[in-house]
Formats: sequence, structure tokens, C-alpha cells
Amino acid sequence: MHNLIETIENLNFRTLFDAIADAMLLTENAGHVVLANPAAQQLFDFKENELVGLAIEMLIAPRYRKQYRYYQMLFFNKPAKLPMGVGNELIALNRCGQEMLLDVSFSPLEIQQQLYVLITFTASRQHQKAEDALRASEERLRLAKQAAGFGIFDYDFKRGIVYWDRQMRKFWGGHFGRIISYKEFVTAIHPEDRADRQAAIDYAMDPASHGEYKAEYRVVDPDDKTERWISVVGRVYFEAGCANRLVGVARDVTEQKILQKKLGMQRDEAEKILKQQVAAHTASAIAHELNQPLTAISAYSEVVLHTLQNNDLNVQNLKKALEGCVEQTQRAGRSLHELIAFLQKGELLTESLDLNDVIREALDIASNDGYERFRSKLNLEKDLPAVQCNHTQVQKVLVNLFRNAVEAMQTVDAPILTITTKVQTLNEKNIALVIVKDSGAGLDQTMAKRIFEPFFTTKPSGIGMGLTISRALIEANGGQLWIDLDAKPGAKFYFTLPFVA
Repeated sequence: MHNLIETIENLNFRTLFDAIADAMLLTENAGHVVLANPAAQQLFDFKENELVGLAIEMLIAPRYRKQYRYYQMLFFNKPAKLPMGVGNELIALNRCGQEMLLDVSFSPLEIQQQLYVLITFTASRQHQKAEDALRASEERLRLAKQAAGFGIFDYDFKRGIVYWDRQMRKFWGGHFGRIISYKEFVTAIHPEDRADRQAAIDYAMDPASHGEYKAEYRVVDPDDKTERWISVVGRVYFEAGCANRLVGVARDVTEQKILQKKLGMQRDEAEKILKQQVAAHTASAIAHELNQPLTAISAYSEVVLHTLQNNDLNVQNLKKALEGCVEQTQRAGRSLHELIAFLQKGELLTESLDLNDVIREALDIASNDGYERFRSKLNLEKDLPAVQCNHTQVQKVLVNLFRNAVEAMQTVDAPILTITTKVQTLNEKNIALVIVKDSGAGLDQTMAKRIFEPFFTTKPSGIGMGLTISRALIEANGGQLWIDLDAKPGAKFYFTLPFVA
């Protein structure tokens, strides 16, 4: 062996051998390593000369040794260079037993009239292609993330720390390192939003939720105290049934929130003006229809009073006057019914609907219309039979109830909007019962009894027609709408709808 190395040194082979960037091993016929260049020592994690004398098969994963012997056989049957290629892949092992997918090639080398084998190991072409593809994919993801303004975070539940990228740190003010404690992370979140955010995390940590995490909250810059809205989507990963980590992306939606609020205010103002116009036209139409009957009733009543005051008890005249009052009263009633029929004219179109879906849609509408500062708690009946109703009208009733609930809770801390749906049988007919309860101050008995009266309102800017119209719409769909007079705290509304026959 010593003479061989001296011969190699004299041939200047060693200098070239050590300078090659690929991992190379020189072996004799028996398959033991004679020389290993620095690249091979680094690849297999061996120190200088530790590879010398080692059987080459010890560097090959046991399940690939048969394949290696096949390559070796091909070479010795015809000692010529066996080039690297996809077909010459095998799994090699480093000193720690870590597997590496490598391409292998064999080259003959004659020294002192004896044949040696020069074995070259390089990273697998397929592996290299996969790495290149991964790098390209990561670059595309980076560019897409940069263009969309996404931040990425990884919350380790067990260690109580959050790994986050530069964009996420920028959302939080940019004064933190790549790793932050969860306590510090939460400190920057607006106090009013922490409970809602924690509720979203608790939901995602339940295996039944499939780990889906969605939340929106405000982050307060520690320096200038400016607020920004952050929208987050992520997924909780579980280990042995326990939540292990939460990985997600976040984006700044502050401008979107400002625009939504502005549009919501504009819609509310337009809706308020429209309601006022409708109320004014309705009142004008009612006044017009009632004016003549009331005038006639007043005239007949004056005749009766005049007769009684003058003791001129002409029974015929009194009878005629009172009959006139009755007739005009009935005329007024007919006029009102005709006016209501005119205002409600048009055939009611109903369809078979999933009431749970209608409730969720109405919640989204209320939230998107600027009523987002509430937390909804749904307790919906599973496998609820379909109801027969008009989708738009029932949705409008629900949105009105949700808006009223949110407005009622504005002066109460930690508002909770609870919607419960369950099935009951009333009057031997199958119906769905919807309960909408808020955690506001509630209504006293007097207000609760008058809440459905036209033009009665508890709001400074209200016109008192919302609940009146809502009750009419529910009744038009074959149901009933009422309030629990004894509900405390908060207000509690019920309405029913029939199931599909």
C-alpha cells in the first residue's frame, strides 16, 4: 500500500485527485478504499485517511448493496468507464448513517500493471432536479408573497414561541427578532380583539375543526400607537391528537376595513333616507285614505252631540247619524286593507331552503355592512329539515334582528350574539324555531310590549318600522315573530317558519 501511494505521488495523481470537486474513492479489486479525496471525506463525514481500508459496501445502504455489486460486475466484465446516469443511482450512507441519493460511476485506472477502480459519487440528477424545482417554487412563493404583502408565522404551542418572517414583524412594528415569545406577540394585539382571536384559536385546536384557523384583529404599533387590521388564515397541526403548532399567513386589510366602514355608513344613510321616504309616503297614503271617513265620522258625531245637548231626542236622526259613523268606520277599515294589499301586492315566491345556511349568510351580511364588532355563537340544529320560505325576505328579517342586537350591545362590554336554532312541533305542524338573543341592556316590559308598533322606536335615529315590517314578512311566509317579555339580560326574539310539506 505504501509503495502504491509513493507511486501515485510520483505520478502527480494525488494533486489532481485531491483538487477534484466531486467525491472520489480509489479502490482495489477486492473493493477496499485505497485513497479518498477531500470531497469524499466531506461527503461521507470521515476524517483524513479514515476511509482508507474500509470496504466500499459499508458506505452503501444495505438494500442497495446488491445493486452496487451489479454495477461492479458490469465494470469488471468490461473494464471501461461506466458513466453516471439516472440508472446508476443508489443510496449511500455517511458516518452517522444518514442516507444520501447519489449517482455513481466507475472508471478503470492501471497503476504498476494492476487494475484499480476510481469511483465517483455526485448528487443524484433527479435529486438535483427536485432541489432546483424546490428552489424555483420557493422563489415563486417569495415573489407572490411579496406582491400580496403576506406575512408568515409558525406558533409553537409547546414552547410558547412564534417564528415569523420580516413582513409579519413589520405588521407588529418591526422592532422584534425572528423569534418572539407568544406573550410578547399577543401584547401588541388590541385588547378588545384578544378574546375573539383566542376563541378562533381554541376552535382550531379542537380536532373536530380539522385545524382551520381564521381571524381578524387589530395590531397596535408600540411606538406611534397606530392601529392596523390583520386578517389571518392558518392551520393547526396535531401530534397524537394534541395541537402541536399553528402555521399561517397574514395580510394587512386596514384599507379594506376603512373602505368597508365608509361604504357601510353610506349604505346606512341611504337606507335611512329610503325608510324615511317610505314612511312618509305610507303615512301620507294612510292620511289620504282616512281623511274623508274621519271627516264624515266627525260630522255625524257633532250631529249626535248637538241633538243630545238640545234635548231634541229625534230617534230617527240619531239612528241615521250613528249608522253614518258605522259606515264611515267600515269604509276606513276597507281603505286600510286595500292600501296594505296594494303595498304588499305581488305573488310571494317561496322555495325549499336550508335555514342554517340562511342564518350564516345573514351573519356575513351584517358583519360586512359595518356591524362586525360582535362575536357570534351558533348552536344550529344538525340535519335540520328544509323550510319553505322566501329567501330574500327571511334573510332581511335576520339581518334586521342581528343589527338591532349589535346596536343594543354597543354600551355593554364583551358583546356576545347568540343564535340558537332548534326544532319544535306547535299546533301539530312541524316548524323551525329561531332564537336571536343579545347580551345588551334589554327592554323593560312597557317597551317590549310596544316594540312591534309602527313608528315606535328605542333608537334616536330610528323610524320604528324595522320590526313591524319583519313581523309582516315572517307572517307572510307562514310563521310568527315575537319577543320574550321576561328575557334578562338582553333581548330575546323568536320566529318560526314551516318545514317543507
